[in-house]
Amino acid sequence: MYNHGLFSARINLPSDYTAGIVVAFYTSNGDVFEKTHDELDLEFLGNIKGKPWRFQTNFYGNGSTSRGREERYTLWFDPSKDYHRYTILWTSSKIIFFIDEVPIREILQSLEMGGDFPSKPMALYATIWDASTWATNGGKYKVNYKYAPFVTTMSDLLLHGCVSNSIQDRLTYRCMQMDKQLETIRYNNITRKQKSAMKRFREKYMYYSYCYDALRYPIPPPECVIDPLLRQRFKETGRLDPGRRHHRHSKRGSHLFSSQIYEIQDED
Repeated sequence: MYNHGLFSARINLPSDYTAGIVVAFYTSNGDVFEKTHDELDLEFLGNIKGKPWRFQTNFYGNGSTSRGREERYTLWFDPSKDYHRYTILWTSSKIIFFIDEVPIREILQSLEMGGDFPSKPMALYATIWDASTWATNGGKYKVNYKYAPFVTTMSDLLLHGCVSNSIQDRLTYRCMQMDKQLETIRYNNITRKQKSAMKRFREKYMYYSYCYDALRYPIPPPECVIDPLLRQRFKETGRLDPGRRHHRHSKRGSHLFSSQIYEIQDED
């Protein structure tokens, strides 16, 4: 278990028909804190060949499972064609999710969020499982086992943080020093170029956010900053993005930060 950390891997997802199959790269302490667990999720929601891949990020703190904070997106490349790096940074003040050095979501610890911000030591997990009831188009497309086995491969695993062999370690001087180190690494300090890339990604590829889901939250959670135009768009269409489905998958398979920025920026 780690008290804060940087968790990263290069992942290649299953190809062909993978509807209903969820591949998850996440942190959790659910087997230690059964009723007050914390969690950070990167989950890929299965796919029908030729369609854009969908995935989601989510987090829970202190067992706040009734207040899920999901965001869902489509990818600008085919993740089954090549390896791409997926990263979770978790410090005492923020959480950032990355794809190939492009930050896609930043969560800041705030008074409004209270104890829902993950704070207890967590372990890293990777799982692949049948989520036919909800994963692909809300459960419309189920797992078809004639396409099995569904193989996900991972490489270049990075786990950098304060290893906590006991839940009491989270308050030690050693762990506090490690948390300060995480606050200074390059992943924590998003550049102006990265901020622009994150803004473009979210405007173009994020199609769902809990902040705009009035059915679940008639009053948005207090940490949400609401854009009235996006709220109206989601009310009318059920999506935050413009709904354009003409995605051009990258043929280069580049993992370079600059290449990913330009692909997001220049895509029609």
